[in-house]
Amino acid sequence: MSKITDKVEEIAQPIIDELNLELVDIEFVKEGRSWFLRVYVDNPEAPIDIEQCALVSERLSEILDEIDPIEQNYFLEVSSPGAERPLKKEKDYADAVGKFIYIKTYEPIEDAKEFEGYLKSYNEEQVEIEIKIKTRRKTIVIPRQKIAVIRLAIDFSVKPD
Repeated sequence: MSKITDKVEEIAQPIIDELNLELVDIEFVKEGRSWFLRVYVDNPEAPIDIEQCALVSERLSEILDEIDPIEQNYFLEVSSPGAERPLKKEKDYADAVGKFIYIKTYEPIEDAKEFEGYLKSYNEEQVEIEIKIKTRRKTIVIPRQKIAVIRLAIDFSVKPD
């Protein structure tokens, strides 16, 4: 994390804790000419709603305006990480075991850089994902240091009940 995101996390965490929400991620990115401070929050007990995001935004904005830790002008966005939330913390990995995930790697593994399948297991060194190739299932082990992106995904091959 950058110094800005670290500082924002320090400010945001008590607000989010007080509201019994979970801090998922913080990004400070430049898109075109504009800077965006994005804070992703979730509700571990129920789907998060727009009012909860607005409340976090309002409280966080007040403190950021008061202490002004960011030199650039920026837009503050507080939102849910969505159904395809990133796996950032060890808790995210633990919660994702058995769920459908997407992984993009920095370099090819078994001639591919993108994988979708079910997270079978993980540890500090690697993740184990079960993918489907036509009608066959295959387990692939991916070293964590080679993972560029890992997030939950939606399995469109599963038919609803």
